[in-house]
Amino acid sequence: MSLEFLIAAFVVVLAPGTGVVYTVAVGLGKGRRASLAAAFGCTLGILPAILASLIGLSALMHTSALIFQAVKFAGVAYLLYLAWQTLKDSGPMDLKAETGGRTGVFGIAVTGMLINVLNPKLTVFFLAFLPQFVTPGTGHEIGQMLAMSAVFMAMTFVVFVVYGQFADAVGERVLKSDRMLTWMRRSIAATFAAFGARLAFAER
Repeated sequence: MSLEFLIAAFVVVLAPGTGVVYTVAVGLGKGRRASLAAAFGCTLGILPAILASLIGLSALMHTSALIFQAVKFAGVAYLLYLAWQTLKDSGPMDLKAETGGRTGVFGIAVTGMLINVLNPKLTVFFLAFLPQFVTPGTGHEIGQMLAMSAVFMAMTFVVFVVYGQFADAVGERVLKSDRMLTWMRRSIAATFAAFGARLAFAER
């Protein structure tokens, strides 16, 4: 596994995206434990994209406009739904929701997973990203991709956990102000909506 891959993967994971925004929102609104569930769910949501790239489904999605559009608009609808829920104080930043139980944590993880599963650009990304760092002619190309995928997922989880823990620490101070809470909720809702709009105009 090359140093170039590790650096490129870290830059990709560190860059703020829908998963980061969701994890931060959960950390701000629900605390440390909930942010861990969000980070785990977002990381788990990468797995279908990786598996698709390994078995060639991402190539089919790349060539089939119908499949790509179907997944894309499902993702757009889900992001807009999250934006609306956040704005109504019943989404990731719902301070009244119970997160201590198994159901609450499970729901947070499932939402994080769906954010990535319903993003077709993620699948196409892995189709283009991983093969760049595979050493051809070794007979272990699939093994190399599996190893890099495992490292990418581990890196994603660790970085998202850091984002979530930081958000929890900030949230303890920031959310004491109703005015600041309203501003944060509107900002995160607008960010989800912006990601949804960007995905809506995404091309294969």
